[in-house]
Amino acid sequence: MEDERTVKIKVQNLSKHFGDLVVLDDISFNIHKGEFLCVVGPTGCGKPTFCHVVTSLLPVTSGSITIDGEAIDFKKHNVAFCFQEPSCLPWRTVYDNIKIGLSIKNVPEQEIPDRVNHIMELTGLTKFRDFYPNQLSAGTKQRVVVARAFVTETDMLLMDEPFGQLDTCTRFHIENLLIELWQKTGQTVIFVTHNLEESVYLAERVLVLTPKPTHVKEIVDVRHLPHPRNIADPEFVRLRNHVTDLVKWW
Repeated sequence: MEDERTVKIKVQNLSKHFGDLVVLDDISFNIHKGEFLCVVGPTGCGKPTFCHVVTSLLPVTSGSITIDGEAIDFKKHNVAFCFQEPSCLPWRTVYDNIKIGLSIKNVPEQEIPDRVNHIMELTGLTKFRDFYPNQLSAGTKQRVVVARAFVTETDMLLMDEPFGQLDTCTRFHIENLLIELWQKTGQTVIFVTHNLEESVYLAERVLVLTPKPTHVKEIVDVRHLPHPRNIADPEFVRLRNHVTDLVKWW
């Protein structure tokens, strides 16, 4: 299926070595503006290193990463992160936890209340506005983290196993919330997960990595599956099984 959207992020011939250890080996792929891309791979393939290099938290050994045709630069580009551990600041309320991302990025003070209130409404957090993190469930705290990431209207949102510690029911609810947010905001998302069913449930495309030295094995297009997806649908099951076969190392 052709994708006529503009290329937002371009990764070309990306490699990362630690001494003689080759972790990432000549990785190339594009991400389109507004795309939801999931990244999966076998245990030990270097997904954390992949996250850190793609977002320039670690320097590359060779290759390049560009956003809108320019080398990634935190001074120019708005890149947000969402990790497995909820990173709510315990001394701040829900409202202030969400607001902090806008304050750091020097958004004009008069714009902040409307943007925070809007994202709280979208994520069902309005009634928790004045609560502190220790008053919230694990799922609600992760909603705060997701809201804080989306409110900044990013060039790239990297999510690294953000729902890994949630129970199945809460995880399913937050996954659906994430899809609704992505559809409403049109942001570009890279979502790294070890859960293969989750990758097919969320993504437009699933990028499958090989064992080390890691390269791209295949990019699986799942855009023809409409959201919300039915995990019992035969086509969903076929794609999940295909991704599983690609990831198998045994």
